[in-house]
Amino acid sequence: MCLGIPMQIIDIDGFVARCEAKGVERDVNLFMMQEEKLAVDDFVVVHVGYAIQKITQAEAQTAWELYDQMLTAD
Repeated sequence: MCLGIPMQIIDIDGFVARCEAKGVERDVNLFMMQEEKLAVDDFVVVHVGYAIQKITQAEAQTAWELYDQMLTAD
């Protein structure tokens, strides 16, 4: 199963964005989303180092709530 991680953009330099999720920062490649207008504070779904979809803050929050539930399930 593949899992996309919602992350918030904190800096953009060309096709590379510095993104953050739950206190963890990563460099994310934006090449696959070059047609999309992305800005600092936007949320994206990241899969294997690439941003693949822009999402709302509410969608990101919902995804993290589900992931947290999965991690705490018996």
